[in-house]
Amino acid sequence: MRRYAANIGMLWSGLALLERIDAAARAGFRAVEMHFPYDVAPGKVRDAIERNNLTLLGINSPPGNLAAGELGLAAVPGRETDFVESMRTAFTYCRESGARSLHIMGGNTSGLSRKTCLETFRSNILRAADLAESNDIQLLLEPLNTARHPHYFYHRVDELVEILNWVRHPRLGIQFDTYHVGMETNEISTLLRRNWSMIAHIQIAAVPDRSEPNSGDIDIAEVLREAESLGYAGWIGCEYQPGGSVEEGLGWRQDTRFVETG
Repeated sequence: MRRYAANIGMLWSGLALLERIDAAARAGFRAVEMHFPYDVAPGKVRDAIERNNLTLLGINSPPGNLAAGELGLAAVPGRETDFVESMRTAFTYCRESGARSLHIMGGNTSGLSRKTCLETFRSNILRAADLAESNDIQLLLEPLNTARHPHYFYHRVDELVEILNWVRHPRLGIQFDTYHVGMETNEISTLLRRNWSMIAHIQIAAVPDRSEPNSGDIDIAEVLREAESLGYAGWIGCEYQPGGSVEEGLGWRQDTRFVETG
């Protein structure tokens, strides 16, 4: 079964958040995921989701100060109190909006002790995972590619798997984004197979320009076939940057290699 979800952090980005939800429904999507919806009351998001008969998959944790270049706090020593507060905010938002998962941002850690960052990350993530258990929320962690995010805490899937094997908690899983993974290696399907047991969610976009998934240097359709052969039946997040208007670019969903099956 193949089902696509609109990532409205990137699709219809010129619209207000609630208008993006409406636009996703009009375009035929049955689920959405978001980046940082915190400026909009979660009850309003829930109402828009329910009015459009959609499923809200997940959101990102508060990033910290984006203007200052922060991308999360989980691995940043000295920001533990801020991280705990961000988790309170995130879990409250998930609960009140109906979001099922939370992508926790690791943060930019350039110039900091790797050992200290790892210890900080483990402590923070275990605390968050316990909260996720009581709130029935899936926690997602995602490597961000080196070219675009050179200072991020982790860049490669294998690197994150090693960290998660050390942290160990059943609520933790990998968000496998074909764009970020493909920017690090062209062996996307190999990585998918090797780390399959830890992959909880898949997102798609072309490599290297992050446009519609039926373009670029990597056969994204083949990656999806590989995932399905391994048993993936979850939603597929469409987190790409449209080459033109979103609607003009949606023809890729009619391509026989990409058509939904459930």
